[in-house]
Amino acid sequence: MTGKDKKFMRRAITLAQNGIDRNVGGPFGAIVVKDGEIIGEGCNRVTSTNDPTAHAEVIAIRNACEKLRSFQLDDCTIYTSCEPCPMCLGAIYWARPAQVFFAATREDAANIGFDDQFIYNEIEKTIDERQLKIVNLMRKEGLTVFENWANKTDKTKY
Repeated sequence: MTGKDKKFMRRAITLAQNGIDRNVGGPFGAIVVKDGEIIGEGCNRVTSTNDPTAHAEVIAIRNACEKLRSFQLDDCTIYTSCEPCPMCLGAIYWARPAQVFFAATREDAANIGFDDQFIYNEIEKTIDERQLKIVNLMRKEGLTVFENWANKTDKTKY
């Protein structure tokens, strides 16, 4: 970890505090850095936007991808004020940054009411064991779209 890493982490933590001060969402902030430059940042905006996906990491990823005009964050680093939740972790993996730094742990978040352990537990279960009713419906029709994608010659792979 370098002095620059600490500087970038301080920015993510500052974004989290700014979000609290502006009352826009939970205590979370994140930035995306490429070549020593912040190219995306965000704070949690779940409550102010009524969007359960408006987590700091997701907002920062969206901003960075828009700036890069890419759906991948090659050679980027994400700094986040807290260990990413399962949704954000999924978004991070899809974005494919080089690395992630986080400050507070998911246990720290759970201690103040942001406990995602139930999601981690649910992911490990089979579909029919989960608390949320999830039903497989119209698979044949759904597979037709997959076949069309598989046969498409001018697609952008990702």
